Amino acid sequence: MRIRSDIRNIAIVAHVDHGKTTLVDAMLRQAGIFRDPSQAGELIMDVNPIERERGITILAKNTGIDWAGYKINIVDTPGHADFGGEVERVLQMVNGVLLLVDAAEGPLPQTRFVLRKALEQDLPVVCVINKIDRKDARPKEVLDEVLALFIDIGCQDHQLDFPVLYAVGREGTATADLAVPGTDLKPLMDAILEHVPEPPGDDEGPFQMLVSNIDHNDYVGRIAVGRIFRGKVHPGDAIVRLGHDLRTDHRVTKIFEFYGLQRRELTEAKAGDIIALSGVEGVNIAETLTDAASPEAVDAVLVDEPTVVVDFVVNASPMAGREGKYLTSRHIKERLERELQSNVALRVTPTASPDTFSVSGRGELHLTVLIETMRREGYELAVSKPQVVVVERDGVKMEPVEYVVVDVADEYSGAAIEALGRRRATMLNMLQYGSRRRLEYTMPTRAIFGLRNELMTLTRGTAIINHTYYDHQPLAGDIPHRNVGALVSAETGAATAYALDNLLPRGTFFIFPQTEVYEGMVVGRAKTEDDVLVNVCKAKKLTNMRASGSDDAPNLPPPEIMSLERALEFIEDDELMEVTPKSIRLRKRFLTDDARRKSRMAARQRASV
Repeated sequence: MRIRSDIRNIAIVAHVDHGKTTLVDAMLRQAGIFRDPSQAGELIMDVNPIERERGITILAKNTGIDWAGYKINIVDTPGHADFGGEVERVLQMVNGVLLLVDAAEGPLPQTRFVLRKALEQDLPVVCVINKIDRKDARPKEVLDEVLALFIDIGCQDHQLDFPVLYAVGREGTATADLAVPGTDLKPLMDAILEHVPEPPGDDEGPFQMLVSNIDHNDYVGRIAVGRIFRGKVHPGDAIVRLGHDLRTDHRVTKIFEFYGLQRRELTEAKAGDIIALSGVEGVNIAETLTDAASPEAVDAVLVDEPTVVVDFVVNASPMAGREGKYLTSRHIKERLERELQSNVALRVTPTASPDTFSVSGRGELHLTVLIETMRREGYELAVSKPQVVVVERDGVKMEPVEYVVVDVADEYSGAAIEALGRRRATMLNMLQYGSRRRLEYTMPTRAIFGLRNELMTLTRGTAIINHTYYDHQPLAGDIPHRNVGALVSAETGAATAYALDNLLPRGTFFIFPQTEVYEGMVVGRAKTEDDVLVNVCKAKKLTNMRASGSDDAPNLPPPEIMSLERALEFIEDDELMEVTPKSIRLRKRFLTDDARRKSRMAARQRASV
């Protein structure tokens, strides 16, 4: 087989927040990409505003550097399993992976997920134990845990023989020996050149390229990103786009290679190159671009199916249309169809109602990032409570199950174990690290909803929870749902401090004084299991009489601010989350108390039949 000895294609994979993007920053600096490295900033590859705010990588991104006469193409991948679709599709672009593991935390659920995907494609692994400068670093023990993870996943014997380096990504240093401190990333670069195989480079055959990512440019339209598996391509070449029951003819307009944060235009690209190619209107991920004379498709890796589904509903609340520009079902439908072109792990299914769309994804974070993106673009919509996607296999209903790791202080471990047990979790392991315990479980995905908030309350905010998809197993039975009711507004108007102060014994609020509310809006969390109707708009009657105690100013505690994730976990089946560009509100599906009572009676009648 002919190879391209001057190229290496690698993906950097790791658990979220283990230092992938920071290491890419250092690689770009030391490769001389920036004239003044001190002005480059941090997390250079995270250009999406949501990525910057949340501190996580959401979209896979390509870059490239020149090192010692070699071109190294680098793919920075997301660490969170909810964005696993991004990881799965880009692994076909590369010939090896850099596995980053935190020297203190060790392998976590997403480490297992991304490593399993790499080993399934038989990609060689270069292991990097990162952040060895942490005070609680334990690199030798972490290496043993990585080896145990390889064996647990079921790797082949030759895959266990992987090189190991120890790095401080933020400082841009790496070493193969803990006794010898690193001074730069040269040992890491040398390991990449030595252990990552050269890509196949048959540039004499007919052109063949698999599309692994999609970009867009206002001037040239949709841009296909992927690796050339065979042949050459030039601007002006006639090519064919092959997809599912699809074949269309196109002509290449421009070809780009990735270098640093820029794209360099090429006059020719050959097998082994990772390129961006324009001129193929309507191109989608997992399609093949191939020579017009002898079209032949590349088999794309199948992406895991979604596990969580919500309904996107047209916003019909009394405050609809005040903040957003795109409100109708047509707007929402077009936006979701556009998202499907690049978000391969997403599924959109029409429902019996023209105003409702069933949207399935990998997890709550996957869906909330889409919702947050849409609201920033000016969309208004309502979202239902998340449900798991149940499948039937051999006549048995199966539900998704998560592998969950909880790190908790010793004094709170008993409360955490009790809470997990109530949610039908099965303990796999319990480890002790100093004054903290690591609890490893498998539990139904639907039991994850609301778990983070419950554990944070039980452990005074000290618990660290990570999870990833594990398997499909038979339905586990009932899971405890929200154990408190909602405070529901009985009036429409502006909330007053006087009313909120008098209602404090009923529960905690989500709103400030002077917040506009409407009948049926959920304004707080009740202290009882039942919903409570409250009038938060009641004003104090003013008279000429004054009393020493009754005229004190209200002393209200700060309200509980609901983020998208917290709101989505809080709502029940009879509630919706109303999302607008400036607000997140919770509401009942039926706004009037009479309509809700009739709905409950109808549900009881259906259950008794």
